[in-house]
Amino acid sequence: MDKDRQIEQLITSGLVAVIRRPAPERVEHIAAALADGGVGALEITADSPEVYRLIADMKAKYGDRLLVGAGTVLKLAQAEQAIAAGADFIFSPNLNEAIVELTLQHGRISIPGVMTPTEVVRGHEAGADLLKVFPGGSLGASYIKELQGPLGHIQMMPTGGVTLANAGAFIAAGAVAVGLGSALVDREAVEQEDYGKITETARQFAEEVRKARMNNTKGAKKP
Repeated sequence: MDKDRQIEQLITSGLVAVIRRPAPERVEHIAAALADGGVGALEITADSPEVYRLIADMKAKYGDRLLVGAGTVLKLAQAEQAIAAGADFIFSPNLNEAIVELTLQHGRISIPGVMTPTEVVRGHEAGADLLKVFPGGSLGASYIKELQGPLGHIQMMPTGGVTLANAGAFIAAGAVAVGLGSALVDREAVEQEDYGKITETARQFAEEVRKARMNNTKGAKKP
């Protein structure tokens, strides 16, 4: 799948699941549960045990259903190793132009973290495919809406503090997708191996995204 189609898959789903330091033996079950629930992309954080092996394994097993990438990428070496393992995208909590450049050179999706309008524009000018607005929950949906005023040409994805209660509001405010951590990949559900709960929660998030987009479309048709 080429990069444009991968970006389209991520945005169509509107959901990127973040798993941080999972037990390696549970990642395959989590990935399957997320894919069944309609999640389009799975981010495994770079501080996770065996992260690069897990990226390669999940790409091999679920690459036809999920984009698989690395998150919390703070160093070039981490990005290089993740790309070598087959990562579809590189997520960072901050804006590091060198990591953006490296990611783009390898034809992968670049999603750096930004907060201020200046960082949003810098990231866009550096060539980032999407901008991760972080911490999304602290800033709120109204912040995304305000940014979209002058910067509506830039694709934004809030991450951090996104929940079922506010996911729809972020999409309604103009976000193209949301990044989801513990609100989706519930630690207790994982520990109890209740993967069905993760699938059901993913479906609930997918429904929130669908409803928000439908309402946006209806609103746009009004005179």
